[in-house]
Amino acid sequence: MADELLPPDALTDRQRQVLRIVIEEYVETAQPVGSAALAAHAELRVSPATIRNDLAALEKLGLLTHPHTSAGRVPTELGFRFFVRHLPAEPSLLPVEQEAIRSQFRQARQEVDQWLRISTAVLARASHGAALATAPRSARSRFKHMELVHIHSTKVLLVLVLQEGAVKQQLLDMDEEVDQAELSRISNELNAHLGGSDAAGIPLAAARLSPFAREVAILVTDAMQRLDQQSSGQVFRDGLADVLRLPEFAEGQNVRKIVQVLEQPTLLEQIAGQMAAGTAGHNTVHVVIAGDGRYDELRDVSVVLARYGAGDHISGLLGVIGPVRMWYDRSIGAVRFVSGLMSEMVEDIYGSNQS
Repeated sequence: MADELLPPDALTDRQRQVLRIVIEEYVETAQPVGSAALAAHAELRVSPATIRNDLAALEKLGLLTHPHTSAGRVPTELGFRFFVRHLPAEPSLLPVEQEAIRSQFRQARQEVDQWLRISTAVLARASHGAALATAPRSARSRFKHMELVHIHSTKVLLVLVLQEGAVKQQLLDMDEEVDQAELSRISNELNAHLGGSDAAGIPLAAARLSPFAREVAILVTDAMQRLDQQSSGQVFRDGLADVLRLPEFAEGQNVRKIVQVLEQPTLLEQIAGQMAAGTAGHNTVHVVIAGDGRYDELRDVSVVLARYGAGDHISGLLGVIGPVRMWYDRSIGAVRFVSGLMSEMVEDIYGSNQS
């Protein structure tokens, strides 16, 4: 039975309680959960026979299963999806935890690399999973400033500075020697006409330039296009060693899968981009459980992802990757809080009114 065909009122309140407890016990122990263990929970206050009936009903709905000859049950992928969608937990990060995380970020000030290290450490610790974060970058580079610097004979250094803070240097071989005074004049001409332009807009602005300046503008356009075509920039990771000690990754094949996901953030960028269509954008948390039938690479793992950033252009990706037996409430709460905090800090640097 597909989870979209299973509405929240398909379960009684007690069945929802039983499902939640089974999932929490299974995530904690990695062992099937039996009716006797459930009956020990004071909040249920029903007999083992009644619990067995609820377990049978949940299994019939496809939310639980029992492995081999075990009398205990384990959640199915559908059960985890129902839990994430219909059984929201209380906020998983306590106020004292949130303040401690905020304090770490405040101490890092405007050191973006340090933010990324903190974010992955926080997410790995909160979720017991592997965490990943990509550096914030612009979807479209915009020209801010450039300089042409005479190096030696016909060699000239092009230094390009973009509004997003990226600096690109390129060594040029001229047909003939050009003195620094002429190079500075060309630099000033380009700076006056190209300020704020993206790669698509530079050719239009370059039509008003002198011939030499137009040639340099073509090089600037090429450099900006290459930057725009790059996938995520620097990637920070944490927690992989702890995840690989979990029973789900005892086999080499599963180890390769989770390492591949962590080492290829372009897949996660693609997923976040597809799932963000029609959503609120930054800080919206997306959960993919066992690939959700769409991503074969994620068949044996789950991911919790969110974008962070400023405005519509400056953004990065962060998230948690782990087994299907994941602490979803902790992971979702941590990713939501950290992505919101990262967005606040990026906006402080870049501003939220990028155009």
